[in-house]
Amino acid sequence: MGDSSPQPSWQVEFFTTASGRSPVLDFINSLPTRERGEVRNSLRLLREFGTRLGFPDARHLQGKLWELRPGHHRLLYFAQVGHRFVILHAFRKQSGSTPRQDLDLALRRMSELA
Repeated sequence: MGDSSPQPSWQVEFFTTASGRSPVLDFINSLPTRERGEVRNSLRLLREFGTRLGFPDARHLQGKLWELRPGHHRLLYFAQVGHRFVILHAFRKQSGSTPRQDLDLALRRMSELA
């Protein structure tokens, strides 16, 4: 028999600009190795548990918008039909609540895809 561990059932995609750039991947790739590992682990959890992933790993923000919470970073995302998540925006957490400009940017990007 083969490996019996559950396979991730969700796909994770990253917002891409019209020019083909991914600001989220640029942000993740700029992080120090340990922090990049925290983000990758959170993305793995999101792929594995999907919409069942809850606090403290993920938190609902508003409407369809959620945040993934790896360490001192936040990745804002939403779920699409077909077991897909789209990571819209990423930033370093510096205050207790999600800054309005980061929230607005994620909402604007989500509206481009919906």
